[in-house]
Amino acid sequence: MTMQSLRPFLVFSLSLLLLLVLPHFLHARSLNSNKTVPALIVFGDSIVDPGNNNVLTTAIRCDFPPYGRDFIQHKPTGRFCNGRIPSDMIASKLGIKEILPAYFDRNLTPEDLLTGVSFASGGSGYDSLTPKIVSVFSLSDQLKFFKEYKEKLKTIAGEERAAYIVSDSIYIVIIGSDDLANTYFSTPFRRSQYDIPSYVNLLVDSASKFYQELYGLGARKIGVVGLPPIGCVPSQRTLAGGLTRECVDSYNQAAIDVNAKLSQEVQRLQAQLTGSKIIYVDIYTTLYNLIQRPSDHGFEVTTKGCCGTGTVEVTLLCNRLSPNTCQDVSKYVFWDSYHPTEKAYEVIVEDVANNYLYLLF
Repeated sequence: MTMQSLRPFLVFSLSLLLLLVLPHFLHARSLNSNKTVPALIVFGDSIVDPGNNNVLTTAIRCDFPPYGRDFIQHKPTGRFCNGRIPSDMIASKLGIKEILPAYFDRNLTPEDLLTGVSFASGGSGYDSLTPKIVSVFSLSDQLKFFKEYKEKLKTIAGEERAAYIVSDSIYIVIIGSDDLANTYFSTPFRRSQYDIPSYVNLLVDSASKFYQELYGLGARKIGVVGLPPIGCVPSQRTLAGGLTRECVDSYNQAAIDVNAKLSQEVQRLQAQLTGSKIIYVDIYTTLYNLIQRPSDHGFEVTTKGCCGTGTVEVTLLCNRLSPNTCQDVSKYVFWDSYHPTEKAYEVIVEDVANNYLYLLF
């Protein structure tokens, strides 16, 4: 066969290769370009709280060892993890910065504000009662801080650039687990008023109001992260999983119900709010698969955390005196009895980046 006769085949092969590779290349570039995304702004609970609760008088805090054991300089910062948390990893994936600071970080700089912060508060929720029970910042508080943040942006960068940062930044919201695990299933306050379907409606109605207000404040690109399988979290296994500490199916089903309605509401808001890109992000499936098939990612322990016995230790109970804290945290899906390890978060965030983040561009 001559080179002349091969030419059409080679052109076709090259074209096919470009069609297959180019979209992934463009996504990779967009997820690593701080020119495309000026800032990452985060709201939520302990999954993405990098230390805002440090300024509060609350038991929901972790600014002490062994938290931060694998963070920069082995320093406990108020992150509910042994190392980095999802907000840090997403900021890095977007090419913005390696660590997303807390809004109340005492070392916050003007440059930190320009490239984004986290307003999240460990123990918060969509239900207004949830943060009150544990004395932390509510979503309403977090929106109030965001309004302050917008004014600070104007002072630092001027009105035009501040407006650009607000409208073109990516917003991530991770919240809702504490509503089910801590408010509904662990206290009598809501169960006397609501059955599970009506409580799910309460959460989704509250979520919808929050996202509409966030949109009204200028946010346009919003990632709404669903609830994880809370019935498989070590502390919930201990409290409600029986002697064998099995996953609590009713808790997981409640999370699935919230996710289904939240996803529908996000689609409705996307269609209703002009110029918005609001997407629902599923993390339930990824974390559940990690728990059910840990060896696929090099994990061994899924039913307890690394800290202490791993069955109840979280926040104040996970401290430098906790006995039997594991040596090799890389084997564990969970760091304490409620929060995943840095390694587990890396797997989850990689899935989020591959399947969802590019939809916000």
